Amino acid sequence: MTKSAAQLLADVRTTRVLLPELPAAVRPATPEAAYRCQDQVIQDLLALYGGEVAGYKIACTNVTAQRQLHVDGPFYGRLLSSFCYDSPARVDPSQFFMRVIEAEFGFRFARDLPPISTPRSRDQIAAALEGVLPGIEIVDSRYESWTTIGAPSLIADNACHAAWVRGPVLQNWQAIDLAAQTVQVVVNGSVIRRGSGSAVLGHPLNALQWLVNALASHGLGLKAGQYVTTGVTSQIYMAEPGDRITADFGPVGTAELVFG
Repeated sequence: MTKSAAQLLADVRTTRVLLPELPAAVRPATPEAAYRCQDQVIQDLLALYGGEVAGYKIACTNVTAQRQLHVDGPFYGRLLSSFCYDSPARVDPSQFFMRVIEAEFGFRFARDLPPISTPRSRDQIAAALEGVLPGIEIVDSRYESWTTIGAPSLIADNACHAAWVRGPVLQNWQAIDLAAQTVQVVVNGSVIRRGSGSAVLGHPLNALQWLVNALASHGLGLKAGQYVTTGVTSQIYMAEPGDRITADFGPVGTAELVFG
């Protein structure tokens, strides 16, 4: 019996063998089919690792990232509690095929935001938040060539998500201009990347608004206590075992990660 795309993607976590691509017979051809596949991948991963869906990640909110992956807009994946770490975190580098580091603004919801038929405004969404937080997403792929595989296959693979390190939630954040806020990635004591919130669809809340309304179109909402990480604020960094990484978001705080 031919395995489904979801089974093949989940199997990579245990076999540790990358896929050249999904077989044509089971490869999703549209975003809609890809998200259905992602749904099953998540169920398989929850059965394998336990835990729950802790929230969502948004991919390709940055124009540079869209060009690198040959896609024309954002897409989303799920954050799994088994792979969410509180900062400072020490993570085994051998868990990953690659260790793509992305410094990202995150948000935590204070109340439920169920799906509705009309798009929600940025202000409506901001009113449901507990606060903003600094984060580091570790991006990985289950394909041999993740930059050329195409959007549906990337979506099916939980939008290239591997793990997430979260700093503390800042509740009094409204006076901070998140778009103008500089973000620095410090590796082994040296600043190696700089960016800002403006790289994320112009403002991290713009990305959050996109996600909330995209989820609603799929009949999905967000729950109190869930998180969203909104996309990379600078060029990515390919980490090595032993790296000590700090993502510094100024008044929003820092997230820290050691691979080893």
